[in-house]
Amino acid sequence: MAVRAAVLPAIGSPLEITGIDLPDPGPGQVRVRLAAAGVCHSDLSLSDGTMRVPVPAVLGHEGAGTVVAVGEGVGHVSPGDGVVLNWAPSCGACHACSLGEVWLCANALSGAADVYARTTDGTDLHPGLNVAAFAEETVVSASCVLPVPDGVPLTDAALLGCAVLTGYGAVHHSARVRQGETVAVFGVGGVGLAALQAARIAGASKIVAVDVSAEKEELARAAGATDYVVASDTTAREIRGLTGKQGVDVAVECVGRAVTIRTAWDATRRGGRTTVVGIGGKDQQVSFNALEIFHWGRTLSGCVYGNCDPARDLPVLAGHVRAGRLDLSALVTEHISLDGIPAAFENMLAGKGGRALVVF
Repeated sequence: MAVRAAVLPAIGSPLEITGIDLPDPGPGQVRVRLAAAGVCHSDLSLSDGTMRVPVPAVLGHEGAGTVVAVGEGVGHVSPGDGVVLNWAPSCGACHACSLGEVWLCANALSGAADVYARTTDGTDLHPGLNVAAFAEETVVSASCVLPVPDGVPLTDAALLGCAVLTGYGAVHHSARVRQGETVAVFGVGGVGLAALQAARIAGASKIVAVDVSAEKEELARAAGATDYVVASDTTAREIRGLTGKQGVDVAVECVGRAVTIRTAWDATRRGGRTTVVGIGGKDQQVSFNALEIFHWGRTLSGCVYGNCDPARDLPVLAGHVRAGRLDLSALVTEHISLDGIPAAFENMLAGKGGRALVVF
């Protein structure tokens, strides 16, 4: 059956909206009609080669939709069910999974190398980060779908698959923010906005949002920021000034640039925690000297997928949504159609775009 999709023909090439031939689900597979998919910077990192992906591919790694059909052996979802796509399903058998660190599963992205569909001229297509959400419909492994929690609108649920899990998990699982602590979040995109809301949920006493754009202050404050700093050469000093010259207990970096990571570290108090969520390229080198590492006693840690287990954390997030503590719609700056994805990518490349939600 032919459906429309946004195809990445080669690394560095523009996305092309075209028809693709999508097969029926085989054993252990599920076919999903997308209701919405998020367009975020990670998709841009895939398209420009910062993160490697087999091409041609259909990108889109966070989405939600309705099950159309299931293959043999699939029992946890049925046609008509609303589902959230999980782009990094854990295998349950590798070393990381045996330690309970399912977000580091060695086999989570093995499906990205598969051929899951073909263009109308017969060219093999790969499913981006396993799920190929930039399409009207997709076929995925059954391990890549989770039931939409009760009380969460299907369109909003798309953001649970990446942005919200990542931002929430960075605060609650990686940095482990405690009530009364001070937090700075660098980058007010979708993940950053989720992290701001998560810091508020955790009971942080002061939440500082940092971004290069002054225009994002209203969004940041609505998400929970008590203070807003426009990024500059004096950002770390400004944050220390807001925290009694100490620095924040926790800094969460959601950008993935060397200068931002270094600034987040400098803005963290002695003995505090700096968590890096942003995905940077290999050319982004961050330097520290041995004396400062000893003297400041800070912890610097990476954070993959918010250190989350989607099966465990989605019901928790749904509880926050139902209670009004977590506003998923606040993470979206623009609603577009499938045809609008190429323009959204161009805007992100130019530094003009916010987080877009593709509504099918």
